[in-house]
Amino acid sequence: MAKVEVSVMIEAPLVQVWAAAADLESHVEWMGDAESITFLTDRRRGIGTRMEVATRVGPFGTTDIMHVTEWREQQRIGVRHTGVVTGEGAFELEPVDAGTTRFTWRERLVFPWYLGGPATAGLAAPVLAAIWKRNLLRLKDQLES
Repeated sequence: MAKVEVSVMIEAPLVQVWAAAADLESHVEWMGDAESITFLTDRRRGIGTRMEVATRVGPFGTTDIMHVTEWREQQRIGVRHTGVVTGEGAFELEPVDAGTTRFTWRERLVFPWYLGGPATAGLAAPVLAAIWKRNLLRLKDQLES
Protein backbone atom coordinates (compact mmCIF):
# COMPACT_ATOMS: atom_id res chain seq x y z
CA MET A 1 0.00 0.00 0.00
CA ALA A 2 1.24 3.47 -0.88
CA LYS A 3 0.56 6.02 1.84
CA VAL A 4 1.03 9.61 0.77
CA GLU A 5 0.43 12.84 2.65
CA VAL A 6 1.31 16.31 1.41
CA SER A 7 0.33 19.70 2.74
CA VAL A 8 0.69 23.39 1.91
CA MET A 9 -0.18 26.64 3.60
CA ILE A 10 -2.25 28.86 1.31
CA GLU A 11 -2.48 32.57 2.00
CA ALA A 12 -6.22 32.69 1.34
CA PRO A 13 -9.26 32.41 3.60
CA LEU A 14 -10.83 29.00 4.16
CA VAL A 15 -13.98 29.89 2.19
CA GLN A 16 -11.90 30.67 -0.92
CA VAL A 17 -9.77 27.52 -0.66
CA TRP A 18 -12.89 25.42 -0.06
CA ALA A 19 -14.54 26.88 -3.18
CA ALA A 20 -11.57 25.69 -5.26
CA ALA A 21 -11.46 22.23 -3.64
CA ALA A 22 -15.23 21.76 -3.92
CA ASP A 23 -15.25 22.67 -7.63
CA LEU A 24 -14.34 19.15 -8.73
CA GLU A 25 -14.51 20.01 -12.44
CA SER A 26 -11.74 22.60 -12.05
CA HIS A 27 -9.22 20.16 -10.56
CA VAL A 28 -7.71 19.55 -14.00
CA GLU A 29 -6.61 23.21 -13.95
CA TRP A 30 -4.22 22.64 -11.03
CA MET A 31 -3.59 18.89 -11.03
CA GLY A 32 -0.80 18.20 -13.47
CA ASP A 33 -1.49 14.45 -13.50
CA ALA A 34 -5.25 14.77 -14.19
CA GLU A 35 -5.94 14.96 -17.91
CA SER A 36 -9.74 15.00 -17.78
CA ILE A 37 -12.70 14.50 -15.47
CA THR A 38 -15.96 12.96 -16.67
CA PHE A 39 -18.84 12.82 -14.23
CA LEU A 40 -20.70 9.51 -14.07
CA THR A 41 -23.57 11.00 -12.05
CA ASP A 42 -25.71 14.09 -12.37
CA ARG A 43 -24.14 15.25 -9.11
CA ARG A 44 -21.07 17.47 -9.38
CA ARG A 45 -20.44 17.79 -5.64
CA GLY A 46 -21.26 16.05 -2.41
CA ILE A 47 -21.56 12.45 -1.27
CA GLY A 48 -22.56 10.15 -4.09
CA THR A 49 -20.72 12.03 -6.82
CA ARG A 50 -18.89 9.60 -9.12
CA MET A 51 -16.33 10.55 -11.72
CA GLU A 52 -13.87 9.05 -14.11
CA VAL A 53 -10.49 10.77 -14.01
CA ALA A 54 -7.97 10.15 -16.78
CA THR A 55 -4.55 10.43 -15.15
CA ARG A 56 -1.02 10.31 -16.48
CA VAL A 57 2.27 10.03 -14.63
CA GLY A 58 5.08 10.13 -17.17
CA PRO A 59 4.43 7.37 -19.73
CA PHE A 60 1.87 5.65 -17.47
CA GLY A 61 -1.81 6.46 -17.86
CA THR A 62 -4.88 5.05 -16.20
CA THR A 63 -8.51 5.84 -15.60
CA ASP A 64 -9.35 6.36 -11.96
CA ILE A 65 -12.98 5.83 -10.95
CA MET A 66 -13.65 7.98 -7.89
CA HIS A 67 -16.64 7.97 -5.55
CA VAL A 68 -17.12 10.88 -3.14
CA THR A 69 -17.74 9.20 0.22
CA GLU A 70 -17.46 12.17 2.56
CA TRP A 71 -18.30 15.86 2.19
CA ARG A 72 -17.93 18.11 5.20
CA GLU A 73 -18.37 21.72 4.09
CA GLN A 74 -15.18 23.74 4.40
CA GLN A 75 -13.41 20.78 6.08
CA ARG A 76 -13.04 17.55 4.14
CA ILE A 77 -13.75 15.74 0.88
CA GLY A 78 -13.20 11.99 1.05
CA VAL A 79 -13.07 9.65 -1.95
CA ARG A 80 -12.81 5.96 -2.72
CA HIS A 81 -10.79 4.87 -5.76
CA THR A 82 -12.18 1.85 -7.61
CA GLY A 83 -10.19 1.82 -10.84
CA VAL A 84 -7.09 -0.29 -11.49
CA VAL A 85 -5.49 1.31 -8.44
CA THR A 86 -7.82 1.19 -5.45
CA GLY A 87 -7.87 2.93 -2.10
CA GLU A 88 -9.06 5.99 -0.26
CA GLY A 89 -8.08 9.62 -0.22
CA ALA A 90 -9.09 12.94 1.23
CA PHE A 91 -8.58 16.66 0.98
CA GLU A 92 -8.61 18.28 4.41
CA LEU A 93 -8.76 22.02 5.00
CA GLU A 94 -7.91 23.75 8.24
CA PRO A 95 -7.99 27.49 8.91
CA VAL A 96 -4.75 28.68 10.46
CA ASP A 97 -5.94 32.25 10.86
CA ALA A 98 -8.40 34.54 9.07
CA GLY A 99 -6.33 34.65 5.89
CA THR A 100 -4.39 31.36 5.84
CA THR A 101 -5.57 27.82 5.21
CA ARG A 102 -3.68 24.54 5.51
CA PHE A 103 -4.59 22.14 2.66
CA THR A 104 -3.64 18.52 3.29
CA TRP A 105 -3.97 15.73 0.72
CA ARG A 106 -3.88 12.15 2.04
CA GLU A 107 -4.05 8.94 0.00
CA ARG A 108 -3.80 5.21 0.72
CA LEU A 109 -3.53 3.36 -2.57
CA VAL A 110 -3.29 -0.33 -3.39
CA PHE A 111 -1.65 -1.46 -6.63
CA PRO A 112 -2.81 -4.77 -8.13
CA TRP A 113 -0.43 -7.73 -8.22
CA TYR A 114 -0.10 -7.52 -12.02
CA LEU A 115 1.31 -3.99 -11.67
CA GLY A 116 3.81 -5.06 -9.04
CA GLY A 117 1.62 -4.77 -5.93
CA PRO A 118 3.49 -3.62 -2.81
CA ALA A 119 6.81 -3.19 -4.66
CA THR A 120 5.21 -0.71 -7.06
CA ALA A 121 3.44 1.00 -4.18
CA GLY A 122 6.77 1.55 -2.44
CA LEU A 123 8.30 3.05 -5.56
CA ALA A 124 5.21 5.07 -6.42
CA ALA A 125 4.69 6.74 -3.04
CA PRO A 126 7.56 9.28 -3.25
CA VAL A 127 6.82 9.99 -6.93
CA LEU A 128 3.14 10.61 -6.21
CA ALA A 129 4.01 12.73 -3.17
CA ALA A 130 6.19 14.97 -5.36
CA ILE A 131 3.51 15.26 -8.06
CA TRP A 132 0.74 16.01 -5.58
CA LYS A 133 2.88 18.53 -3.71
CA ARG A 134 3.44 20.34 -7.04
CA ASN A 135 -0.32 20.19 -7.63
CA LEU A 136 -1.02 21.85 -4.29
CA LEU A 137 1.66 24.47 -4.98
CA ARG A 138 -0.02 25.15 -8.34
CA LEU A 139 -3.35 25.64 -6.53
CA LYS A 140 -1.63 27.86 -3.97
CA ASP A 141 -0.19 30.03 -6.77
CA GLN A 142 -3.61 30.20 -8.43
CA LEU A 143 -5.38 31.27 -5.23
CA GLU A 144 -2.71 33.71 -4.06
CA SER A 145 -2.38 35.61 -7.35
